Amino acid sequence: MNDLVHKYISGNSAVKIARSIEAAVREGNILSGAQLPTVRALSEWLGVAPATVASAYQTLQARGVVVSRGRRGTSVSHRPVPASRRVGAISCEGRNLRDGNPDPKMLPDMASALRRIDSSHHLYGEPPHDASLVKLVSRDLKKCGVAVGDVCVTNGAMDALDRVMTEQLKPGDRVIVEDPGFGNTFDLVLAHGLVLVPVPIDQEGFIPDELDRACRDGTQALIMTPRAQNPTGAVLSESRSAELRKILRRHSSLLIIEDDHKHIIADAPLFCLHDHRSPRWVHVRSFSKSLNPDLRMAVMTGDEETMGRVQDRFVVGDRWVSHILQRLTFALLSDKGVQCLLKSAAKTYTLRRENLLRALRREGVEVEGRSGFCVWLPVREETTTVQALAADGWAVSAGERFRLSSPPAIRVCTATLEPDESKEFAAAFARILGGCGATCAV
Repeated sequence: MNDLVHKYISGNSAVKIARSIEAAVREGNILSGAQLPTVRALSEWLGVAPATVASAYQTLQARGVVVSRGRRGTSVSHRPVPASRRVGAISCEGRNLRDGNPDPKMLPDMASALRRIDSSHHLYGEPPHDASLVKLVSRDLKKCGVAVGDVCVTNGAMDALDRVMTEQLKPGDRVIVEDPGFGNTFDLVLAHGLVLVPVPIDQEGFIPDELDRACRDGTQALIMTPRAQNPTGAVLSESRSAELRKILRRHSSLLIIEDDHKHIIADAPLFCLHDHRSPRWVHVRSFSKSLNPDLRMAVMTGDEETMGRVQDRFVVGDRWVSHILQRLTFALLSDKGVQCLLKSAAKTYTLRRENLLRALRREGVEVEGRSGFCVWLPVREETTTVQALAADGWAVSAGERFRLSSPPAIRVCTATLEPDESKEFAAAFARILGGCGATCAV
C-alpha cells in the first residue's frame, strides 16, 4: 500500500477523505504529480465502500486537486498552487515555448505614449472611467456584435472575472468551463469555492450536446473564450455560436461570461454566445496580450443587473482604475502607428502559428490551431514528452495545467517562433513520438 495512505489519507466518508487529501496537498506532504491509490485499494485500506472513495476523487477532480488518468489511475494535479504549498518551481531551460507571453517586438512603445498623455491629477469624487476610452471601446465592441451595456474598466481580464464571480455567484455554484481551458480561470473558479463543470470543446468551441447535458445538470454560470482559445487555438464559429445560443436560451438563468483576451491580435472574427435577448451575460476585453502585459487593463460590459452590482462594489472598494493607465490605453489605441503595429502583429502571430502547423503536418503530425499563438498537441504521456523535448532544448507546457477530463497533451506557444525553429521543433517532436506516444487531431 502507498505510504501516502498510512500518513496522510483518512476518513470514513467521501467528504472527510477528500479533505484529508486536499489538506496534505496544501501542506506539501503530497506533491504535484504524485500517484494516489486506486479506488479499490484505498477503499479496502480505509474500510469504506469503493463508491465512497470514487465520490471523494470526483470531488477533488472538480476542485482541480487531482486528475483522473483512466486506467492509469488518479494523480495530484500539476496546476500551480498557493505559496503555502511547498511545491518546487518548474525549470524553463531551453528555447522557451511555454510561458504564453506576446513577442516584445510586437508591443507598442510605452515611452512615447506616456509623454503624450494628459498628466493632470484625477481626484476623489470624479468619474471613475475615462470618457474617451469608454467611447472608443464601446464603438469597437458594437462593431464586433457585442450587445453593449454599461462599460466598466478593470485591472485586467482576471480582475473582471473575479468581480463578476464575487457579485453574481456563491460558493457551491457550478460553473461550466472549457476543457481543455485556461488554468488560471480554473484556479479562480476554485478560489471562489465554486465547482468546475468541464465541457469538451473542438476547434469551433463547446460541443453542443455536451453543453446541453451540462446545462441540464444544474449550472449557474459559463465561462468561455470566443477566439484564440488558450490552450487549443479554438474559434467559436458563426454556425456553432448560433447552435449554442439556442441551447442557452432554454437555460436563461445561466450567467454567460465571455473572455475575449486577444481581440486586437486575434486572426478571427468575433461570434458571441450572448445576444440582445440574453438576460445574464458579461463580455470582457483585455489589452494585456496586445499592448503590454504590465498594463493590466481590460474593459467589461454586460446586462444591467450584473454591471450594476459590479460597479456599485467598485465604488466602495477600489473606486477606479488608475486614470494614468486609462489615458495611456486610449493614447495607444487611438494612435495610427500603434494600430498598424497591431495589425502587423496579428499577421505575424498567424504566420508563426501556421508555420509550425505546416511543419508538423510534414512530419506526419495532424493537429489544429485556428487562432492566437497556442498549439495543442495531444500525446500519450505528458511528462515523458515534456522531459524529452527539454532534453532536446525545447521548453513546453504539460497539458495537465489546462485540462480537467480531456486527454493528455502539451501546449506550445508560437508567439516568438521563427520559421527555421518551427522545422526543428516539428522534427524533434516527431522523433520523440516514437518513444513517447502518438498524437491525434484536436
